[in-house]
Amino acid sequence: MTRLEGHTVVVTGAAGGIGSAIARRFTQEGCHVAALDLIEPAHGDLKLTCDLGDDISVRSATDVIASAGLLPTIVVHAAALGGRGSTLETESLSFSRMMDVNVGGAFRLARSFAPGMQARRRGAFLFISSINSTFATPGLAAYAASKAALDSVTKTLALELAGDNVRVNAIRPASIDTPLLRQGFEAHPDPEVARTANIARHPLGRLGTPEDVAALALFLCSDEASWITGVDYLIDGGASITRR
Repeated sequence: MTRLEGHTVVVTGAAGGIGSAIARRFTQEGCHVAALDLIEPAHGDLKLTCDLGDDISVRSATDVIASAGLLPTIVVHAAALGGRGSTLETESLSFSRMMDVNVGGAFRLARSFAPGMQARRRGAFLFISSINSTFATPGLAAYAASKAALDSVTKTLALELAGDNVRVNAIRPASIDTPLLRQGFEAHPDPEVARTANIARHPLGRLGTPEDVAALALFLCSDEASWITGVDYLIDGGASITRR
């Protein structure tokens, strides 16, 4: 018997590196997958375009999922906007948009799917945060702030839903080898030097992979983690030990 047989998951950011890995892994474990992103995802039983920063778009996706007869028992919010910039360099519109997708998306998903989970007394939310949520991060001011806010939402929502047996957790990855991270390396004058320097920040001596994150996501969303809620889990190759 597979670990998620009988479950249905909504995965946002499912066209990205981490989101697509989660969609694939959950499918392998017997889960029905509703995959959402700004562009149509490659993996999923139901593949939808959706802007997590827009009420109407999320409501439309929710209606399509319901019309397909799917009753989500798991929601994984991996969609996120990034972008470099110090506090003084960050424009108000950019900051607002990042917060609306990264954090507001979590609120929209909770409003859409938590009531059904509460009624069935079964469910789990998982938010993909970042190691940067708890460190001073010059150059990533808005992104780090949005992830810190997401960590707070994780704990508050976990407490609000605990009485109905609905769990809420977060994962805080360090550097994960995704196309987005590789684009960041390519922006440096010497991409290989930038990659080597980044790897050196992780005591285990390598970048994380989307599959590493998907494995932890699988555990936290499975019944094996039925007594875990309100926690943000580091998956960082030891980077938080030294923060070098």
